[in-house]
This record gives sequence, C-alpha cells and structure tokens, in this order.
Amino acid sequence: MLENAEIREGDVVLDVGTGDGLIGFGALEFVGGSGRVIFSDVSEDLLDECRRIADELAAADRCEFLRASADDLPLPNASVDVATTRSVLIYLMNKRPAFVELHRVLRPGGRLSIFEPINVFGNENWRERYWGLDVSPVEHLAEKVRARWKQPAEHPLLNFDERDLLRFAEEAGFAEIRMDYRAEIKQEPHWAKSWDTLKRYSGNPLDPTLEEELQATLDDDERAEFETYLREELARRPLVPMRMASVYLKAVKPEA
Repeated sequence: MLENAEIREGDVVLDVGTGDGLIGFGALEFVGGSGRVIFSDVSEDLLDECRRIADELAAADRCEFLRASADDLPLPNASVDVATTRSVLIYLMNKRPAFVELHRVLRPGGRLSIFEPINVFGNENWRERYWGLDVSPVEHLAEKVRARWKQPAEHPLLNFDERDLLRFAEEAGFAEIRMDYRAEIKQEPHWAKSWDTLKRYSGNPLDPTLEEELQATLDDDERAEFETYLREELARRPLVPMRMASVYLKAVKPEA
C-alpha cells in the first residue's frame, strides 16, 4: 500500500480507517519532518491508541487525529496528497460515496492506495459448508441456520467484487487506475483448534458468533445434536477448501 501511494517528503497523508495506525505510522517514515499524517477512524478508542503510539515515537507533532467515516470526511477540498485505506470500504454498505469523498479531499495529482479482500469470491463455497466444515449428515440443521444468513447483496462484506471497486474509482473521477488482483484456492487443516475457539468466532464484527447463530435458530435438542456433530468433525482436523481473493488498487486524481 505504501509503495502504491508513492509518498514524498512533505506530503500530507490521510489514512482512513487507520485502526492501530499500521499504515499511518509507516507513512511517517516517508513524509519527513515537513510532512504529516492524518489518522482517521470511527473509533475514538483506536485514535487514542494511535495518539499513545505517536507520543512514544516522539512523532505527535507530525500527526493529526480525526474521528470520521470514510464516506463523510470533515476535511477541505484538495487538502491531502495521499489517501490510504486498508480493509475499510468492505464495512460500508454503500461504497461509492467513499470514493467520491476520497477524490474530493485529494489535491490534483494526489494518489489513492487501497487494499480490500474480495470475500464474495469464496462465498458460494462457504455457504455450501458451515464454518468450513462438511455438515452433510446434519444438513437439515445447517440449512435452518443458513436461512437466517444475509444474502450477498444485503451484506457489506459480500456485496461487491473487484470490478465494482474499479468502477467506483473511475466514476469518482480518478485516472491512471491500476488494480492488482490475487486469488488463491487451496486446502488446509481447519484453522480452529478447539470447539471453544470456533463457537466464539464471528469472522467479522458485523456478524454473530457461531454460538449466537445456534442460540438464535435452533431449539435445545437441535442445538445439542448440531454441536455434537460439529465438535466431532472439528476434532478430526479435516482439510478445509479455502478460496481467497484480494486487491490492491492505486488511482491518481487528474491534474487540474
């Protein structure tokens, strides 16, 4: 992401959805003493953590902290040289406005650098199984749980693919757009090493945990039957088919 951003000394870098500042603090090494980095996130707690790290690094004078969403940035037009986001747009139901905002706050010639997973690539396989496990012997129970799952078009993590991101960037007015797409298909032992780990896992903060899914969809007897099967299947450490895809997108705002 930092390579695609082509950060120069003196640049103002906006890191949207900064989290604990991984990309933002990396950018500090490139902007030099005359540049600065704006750490932006919807979480005040994460911004506080970034402030703490900035103080530890004696870099607070080159940092700003902004509580904001990617689709509503309280910054002036053409006020930053570089904008970055990492696994952020995936949480927005409507991703197009974020591209418009990122284009707006960039100066002419400004660079946008994005990383996003493309979860829809493996969704069909994910829905055929249950949390990666073969549940064909208890399919009647698995299907009862799946009936509560959102369809891809209704879920922000699934309602887009790489072509959508490319189109959103172009429609927002970016030029010189380049996308690097990576897809991988493989089989690995199931990542959860215990039932306690699996039942508390949600995969993302927008979805319920497995335990919450079962509580909401199955009665006591059904849940006991399903949990017993899942425990036994997980204990076998089965190989799980994995389908993963992601993109790095670089785009440049045209010169005025």
